[in-house]
Amino acid sequence: MRYQRLFVIALLAACAGKPLPPPAPLAVAAPVADVMAPPPAPALPQPPVARKEPKDVTVHGDKRIDDYFWLRNKGTPEVEAYLNAEAAYADAMMEKTKPLQETLYGEMLSRVQETDISAPWRKDGFYYYSRTEKGLQYPILCRKEKSLDAPEQVLLDLNQLAKGKKFLGLGRWQVSDDGMLLAYSLDETGYRQFDLHVKNLKTGEVLSEQIPRVDSLTWTRDGKTLFYVTEDATTKRSNQLWRHKLGAAKDDLLYEEKDEMFGLNLERSRSKEYVFVESGSHTASEVRFFKDGDAKAKLTVIQPREKDHEYYVDHRGGLFYIRTNTGGRNFRLVTAKVAAPGKKNWKEIVPHREDVMLLDVELFKDYLVRYEREGGLPQIAITDLKSNETKRLTFPEADYHVSPDRNAEFNQTSYRISYQSLVTPATFYDVDFATQERVIVKQTRVPNYNPDLYEVERVWVPARDGAKVPVALVHKKGFVKDGKSPLYLYAYGSYGISIPDSFSPERFSYIDRGVTYAVAHIRGGGELGKKWHDAGRMMNKKNTFTDFIDSAGYLIKQGYTAPDRLAIGGGSAGGLLMGAVLNMRPDLFKVAIAWVPFVDVINTMLDESLPLTVGEFEEWGNPKQDEAYAYMRSYSPYDNVEAKAYPIMLVRSSYNDSQVMYFEPAKWVAKLRAMKTDKNPLLFKINMQPAGHGGASGRYDRLRDSAYEQAFMLDQLGLH
Repeated sequence: MRYQRLFVIALLAACAGKPLPPPAPLAVAAPVADVMAPPPAPALPQPPVARKEPKDVTVHGDKRIDDYFWLRNKGTPEVEAYLNAEAAYADAMMEKTKPLQETLYGEMLSRVQETDISAPWRKDGFYYYSRTEKGLQYPILCRKEKSLDAPEQVLLDLNQLAKGKKFLGLGRWQVSDDGMLLAYSLDETGYRQFDLHVKNLKTGEVLSEQIPRVDSLTWTRDGKTLFYVTEDATTKRSNQLWRHKLGAAKDDLLYEEKDEMFGLNLERSRSKEYVFVESGSHTASEVRFFKDGDAKAKLTVIQPREKDHEYYVDHRGGLFYIRTNTGGRNFRLVTAKVAAPGKKNWKEIVPHREDVMLLDVELFKDYLVRYEREGGLPQIAITDLKSNETKRLTFPEADYHVSPDRNAEFNQTSYRISYQSLVTPATFYDVDFATQERVIVKQTRVPNYNPDLYEVERVWVPARDGAKVPVALVHKKGFVKDGKSPLYLYAYGSYGISIPDSFSPERFSYIDRGVTYAVAHIRGGGELGKKWHDAGRMMNKKNTFTDFIDSAGYLIKQGYTAPDRLAIGGGSAGGLLMGAVLNMRPDLFKVAIAWVPFVDVINTMLDESLPLTVGEFEEWGNPKQDEAYAYMRSYSPYDNVEAKAYPIMLVRSSYNDSQVMYFEPAKWVAKLRAMKTDKNPLLFKINMQPAGHGGASGRYDRLRDSAYEQAFMLDQLGLH
């Protein structure tokens, strides 16, 4: 959560409206200019001005000229000079907030248990955990054999691996069943392309295997073979399944997904009996499987792909358990015999429900766990497969987030969950399968924090078309709804992703200064099931934007805040949200922060060579089609910038971002600078060092970024 405020210089404000005092008796009068003239105002930094190079990007007869298309020329001296100038300008404008940044950083750090250990989890006779040490940027992955009292073995010290590097991201990691080998993947650029490595955990030697662009991976039971999926170097689509035998000079390509709309994911059943290869688009899926131990890895299709049919598979006993959206958008659960897995043989065990979204299913020897959403909140239900009795867990707060945690073993007697809320730090429980009794395994310690000082609200905002939008809020106790308080409103609203009402210790630096934090669960997300997603995608996308505007308007009307005290924020697709609502209702907001914003919608979706574009046609539409183009044209932030006043803005990006390329926010900022009619600050803080879609990789570096952004917001709202 990040922010910004208008810089106002008011010279002689203390003397405004007052007569000047008379000169002292018998004093020699100074020259009039010396007495009357104020000191010259310090020159404000001047923003960079991107040159215009008109490029015709007309489509379907709609004349569009893109003056900043040239900013896509990554690596050229002119582009890098401009981006560096933008970053320098942002820092110069933020110079006066440095003391506030340091204060905020100190506050945030004071709420971090710097030396800490995660909740240990068990797999194949070992207890695995990660720990952090004060002063070190990255976690250390460790394990102990058989008992938590055993000596510690360090698997990966990411701090050692990060030496001499500006960025380090850990992707997938998995230990072989015999505990001897560790497969792990690393990203050193922020581009989210991970190289696979294998480490001998007995000797500590990193083997010669190094495989580029690896996404998902799994070991076979014998620990001698590794299956993995690679992505295309240009489009980043996960498209090839490979088999690697340790020490082999050449790997075997087992399957290639040819359809540009689909990508591959690899999973191994918790039962260790089968490996599943899922081909998935945004609206359909197809699952192949082979038996673990099958040397030839013969792939068998469970159900051939069909338009708009999504299904996902797990295994227990002689059955496949299949979560499918046949029969309803919110999914139901069926079983099929392994020998005859096709749709005609499916037997329903959990029906489709209009008001409950079946998000996921996890299988154990004697139990089935359903992860669901109802009423906008996550739920967990446990079924005893012997008695067929189902019990749903209950939670103490009216607004919360709960999620499955590490549950690696098939024959577990308890189920690990993580529970938190806007005021409750993450707490990890083991829930007894048979009794539902909960044992706290780990309670995250947050120093210098007292939850009793804050309160949470949950309201339902009426949207303009009658829909009800859930909004969660947290503020200090004693808050008065008199319209005088600042408020920060965050949202996402895309891909059916649900934004959790979770705990963030960083957030309390601005809450303690009187800011209310609110998250609007607008359409396009998944908070109220697949229909909620459908109502905010494709030709319904503008519901996402109007829901946000209506949520802001409701909070203003109810006295939570006022337009001159309202800050908003969103990232990636949430950055698209920011761009759209700023074009639609710039008068409604004081400050806006957009992280890695997807704002050049039409140009990006027309370019199939860019990473991830083709698969996104099922979320946004394909602008090569007339109707889809016209609808995108009506909201695309870059294409709808106008000559009018805009709020104060901070835009953040990374040069190496592969999800939203840097040139989208760069072009947007350049166009806003050229067209907006106000004098409000517009800052573009781009990280030119290796960094990714989520920014910096080190935990202290991320806190510095948060302090920068919060200082911006607080300063612009007049709070220090």
